[in-house]
Parts: sequence; structure tokens; C-alpha cells
Amino acid sequence: MPFPFRHRILLVLIALGTIPTAIAILGWALTVRATGPGGQSRAALDELGASGRVLIETLDTTRMTASERRALGEHTRELNSALSRIQRAEASSRFYYAGLTVVILVLGGLVLYASVRLGGHLSRQLSRPIDELVRWTGMIGQGERLPSEEAGRGAPEFAALRSALRRMADEIEAGHDRELEAERLRTFREVARRVAHEMKNPLTPIRLAIAQLGRSNGEGQQEALDVLRAESARLEQLAEEFTELGRLPQGPPSEVDLGELATELARHSVPPEVTCRLDISPNTPHVVGYYDPLRRALSNVLRNAVEAMGGRGAIDVEVRLEADSSVLVAIRDHGPGVAPDLRDRIFEPYFTRRAEGTGLGLTMVRQTVEAHGGSVSVTETPGGGATFELRLPA
Repeated sequence: MPFPFRHRILLVLIALGTIPTAIAILGWALTVRATGPGGQSRAALDELGASGRVLIETLDTTRMTASERRALGEHTRELNSALSRIQRAEASSRFYYAGLTVVILVLGGLVLYASVRLGGHLSRQLSRPIDELVRWTGMIGQGERLPSEEAGRGAPEFAALRSALRRMADEIEAGHDRELEAERLRTFREVARRVAHEMKNPLTPIRLAIAQLGRSNGEGQQEALDVLRAESARLEQLAEEFTELGRLPQGPPSEVDLGELATELARHSVPPEVTCRLDISPNTPHVVGYYDPLRRALSNVLRNAVEAMGGRGAIDVEVRLEADSSVLVAIRDHGPGVAPDLRDRIFEPYFTRRAEGTGLGLTMVRQTVEAHGGSVSVTETPGGGATFELRLPA
């Protein structure tokens, strides 16, 4: 079993604190020993005292003059006094150096204890956040959600790493969701293309049969023929929408002026009962894309706005350059609006709130905008209504 990271870093930090301390204590002890009184100096003092006593005993004081005897007595007293002072100083220094040694050992022990405590604290401060980040990377790899935000431990750099990992996990999750949605739409487009092809095959003979029955003009057939014409037209429209949904833009892209396109649609695709107010910013850059799909997308949004207001009212259309170098097309109606819980669902296939709707119009809008590298969203219009915002790269 590998030695845990926390224990390894703890040993390293303790070694960094204790080894220099131990070397310093040893150096202090050797210094005290070198500078303190030793056995050789004590022996020299003893020899000096003994030789002095032998000298005094061997002298014949009877032959000395009075002054010589006084001088010898004075020398003897001074020698004894000096020896006494040296002995007292030696005893004091012995206690001094012993106390100094004890103080050094105590201080060294405290330094060692502080090194161990500090090493343990630093190892926890380093190892715990690292272990947490390692665990988070494993969770990200397994697709698990990271724990909720809590008080960060460790240095501020670890907090920055946590935030970066959270952002990365959110981006990975969002990318996974986008990939799933793209795969689902690809599958749906393929199914829609096949269904449209199969629907168009019987529609041609049905229309021919309806025309033949209409020429016979039998009694009681007119109402049935009207129903057949209406339903076959509805099936044909549904087949066309399926075909458009399953068809991706083809051919080389070209520059498209969204301001000019919005102006044209406002003049020709909006009924006279609806007022279309245009706000086209000058010098709005063109987008590179496919004209026909973009035209159908804007036309679908305008048609939905007209139907949301019951065919009467005013629609505001704005085209401008955003700060992120994208072109914004905002279409605002003043109808009932879209509930917040439905603002994501309205772009799903088959979702519609109209009795005769197919639920494919806004799906095609999102498909077209995302195929051009843009995004579409819906918000609330101030004062009531819905605002569809289409953003495309300039």
C-alpha cells in the first residue's frame, strides 16, 4: 500500500524543522563544552596550590628578615585568596553552564514540538484540499455532480482551483446535454425526412381522386369533398414541414443582410391588420449563412407573433449589433406571452398550443439558428407579450 500523501508531506515538513534544530542544539552543546571550565584547568589549579604550599614549607623563615617574612606572609595570603576566588568562580560557572545547557535543551525541545505541530498543520492544509480536488476529478470523470458550495479549506489558490473545476464540470454537463439534444434532433430529422417522403406518395393520387369526384359533382358529395380537400391540404403542409425539418442547409454560404430580410418580411408576410414597427440599426454587419432557411425562420417567428395577437395589434422588430459581435433580431409581440415554465418546451418538436398547429415551426427556427452557430430564446415583453431573440454571429 503506497504511503499516503499527507504522511509523506508531514514527514518532509517535520524533517525540515527538526534536522536544523537538532544540528543547532548539538552546536550549542559543543560550544558550551568548549568554553566551559574543564578538568584540565582544575588540575592545573590544584598543582599550583600544592607547589605553593611546598614552597612555603621548605623556606627557612628563621633566616629571613622581618620585611621578607612580611612579604612572604602577604604572598601566602594573596595566593590563598586567589585560589579561593578561583574555586568559587569555578563552582559558579559550573552551575551557570549547567543551567545554560538546560535552557538550550528546553528551547530545542520547544522548537521541535513547534516544528511537529506546524508540520502537521501545514500537511493538513495542503493534503486535504488536494485530496478533495483529486476526489472531484474522479467524480467529474464518472459524470457525478460535485458537492454543494461550502467554506473552502486551504490557501486561496485552492479556492480558485475549486471554482475552475466547478466551471469545467458545468461546461462538460452542458456539452453533454447539447450533444444529447443534437443527437435527438438528428434522429428526429431522419425520421421526419422518411415520414415526409412516405406521406407525399399517397397525397398525389388522393388529390387526383378529389379532382375527379369534383367534376362528377354528385349530390351530397360537395361537403365530403371540402373535408377531403382541407385535410389533404393539411397533410401536404405537414409533409412540407417534415421535409424542411429534415433538410439541412446545402451549398456554399453567402452574406445575408438580416435588416433587409426583416424589412421585406414585415412588408409582405404580415397582414394589414397588424402594424409592424421596424428598428434597424444602421451599419449592422451581415451574417454568413443560407438565405432561404433564415427567411423561413424569421417568417415562422413573425407568423407566430401575428397568431398570438389574434391577427391584430403591433409587432416590434429590432435588428442591431451586440457587444459580443453578434447580430440580434428581436421580434416582440403584445399577446398573452409565454409562461416561464414553457419557454424551453416551445422549441421541442410537436409542442404547440394551437389546435391546428403542428409544433414544428419553432423547432425549425431553433434548428436553423443553431446550424448558423447562433442561439434563440424567448423572454417577456415589457407590458405583456413574448419577445423572441435570435442571435447570429456577425
